[in-house]
Amino acid sequence: MAAVPRRRPLFLGLLPLPERTAVAQALRTETVGGLVLLGAAVVALVWANTPFADTYERIRDFHFGVPALGLDLSVGHWTAEGLLTLFFLVAGIELKRELVVGELRTPATAALPVVAAFSGMIVPAVLYVVTVSAGGGSADGWAVPMATDIAFALAVLAVLNTHLPAALRAFLLTLAVVDDLGGILVIAVFFTSDLNFPALGGAFAGLVVFHLLQRFRVRGWWWYAPLGLAIWALMYNGGVHATVAGVAMGLILRTTRDKDEDRSPGERTSHLLHPVSAGVAVPLFALFAAGVGVSAASLGEVFTRPEPLGVVLGLVVGKTVGIFAGTYLAVRFTRARLNPELAWADVFALSALAGIGFTVALLIGELAFPDPVVAGPVKAAVLVGSLTAAALAAMLVKRRNGVYRRLYEEENRDEDHDGIPDIYQTDATTER
Repeated sequence: MAAVPRRRPLFLGLLPLPERTAVAQALRTETVGGLVLLGAAVVALVWANTPFADTYERIRDFHFGVPALGLDLSVGHWTAEGLLTLFFLVAGIELKRELVVGELRTPATAALPVVAAFSGMIVPAVLYVVTVSAGGGSADGWAVPMATDIAFALAVLAVLNTHLPAALRAFLLTLAVVDDLGGILVIAVFFTSDLNFPALGGAFAGLVVFHLLQRFRVRGWWWYAPLGLAIWALMYNGGVHATVAGVAMGLILRTTRDKDEDRSPGERTSHLLHPVSAGVAVPLFALFAAGVGVSAASLGEVFTRPEPLGVVLGLVVGKTVGIFAGTYLAVRFTRARLNPELAWADVFALSALAGIGFTVALLIGELAFPDPVVAGPVKAAVLVGSLTAAALAAMLVKRRNGVYRRLYEEENRDEDHDGIPDIYQTDATTER
């Protein structure tokens, strides 16, 4: 009896309904947060370029905290080291969900987005190093153009009023999740200073206790909130960027449900903190990180100094080429085949959209270049690169918006009004 050939897996095909629902919920909050983020960035830029710029700087540099605990920080540092920890906590939960029940749960489904994401991190870093080497600049900012800002990217899609099918949105989300992991690893490994090993040991012990509380199903925020704050403070005093504590706790939180649970601890925490992260923490960070003086001279520096030029090229060219080439090669050398409803032009458009590297790029830029003389042009380069990538992606996406709208409407049609899209109740789902 002849063996029946296995059907080749479909790349960017129809998502399973539970995965589609989870992705839709995550992206809905990110989109709203992205619009708030855009508003905060605009306010920061306008504020920093008005006669009230000195007020902006005084507020950003105002210090407060508890010096006895080593926590006397400026407002800018509180947003970067404190509030942004919530962003990385939510990112850690999303990564854990992807690893357990999402696109990264098996090597076969993880291969494409992981290869694409890592290519999209490596190529921009290499392009940056080549650019600054040719111009005699500093290679310290090699990691700046590596990250993708999913909230900013989704805000661009919302402004465009486009209707990307769920598979394209999920692919973009998975890219961003792997990017966030890469970004936090870079921060943890390359941007640490004056390590305090007793404090780091205390933070590690706190994470062990956090894990044990999860393992033995201990419930109640009064256990986790004080412990989380202690882990964060110890991590900061240990010389490691405090956002690492957020992603570590996110990865520890359980994302599978017990029989007596409506939602897992990870789901509950994400549901509670995601709106705060997307709508408050990240926009406040942007407000005090994106305020750079913009003038003809400063914009000229973006394209004449090697460091900011490397950032712009890394975001616009490196991200696009890296993600697209990584995806194409991964599909070419695996059994996967592209969804016949889509084209490689759609992957190229997503690759360009991933060049929007706002939040994490600004954070790494501050860490890589503590000198304001260099940091200012690098921040301006992040803004210019992100806006250029957004404009390029907008043109590419709008060209295909008719296709996206048709696929989006097919995916969401529910003529029998049973709450389940009709496409999941036909035999066509086995092929799509």
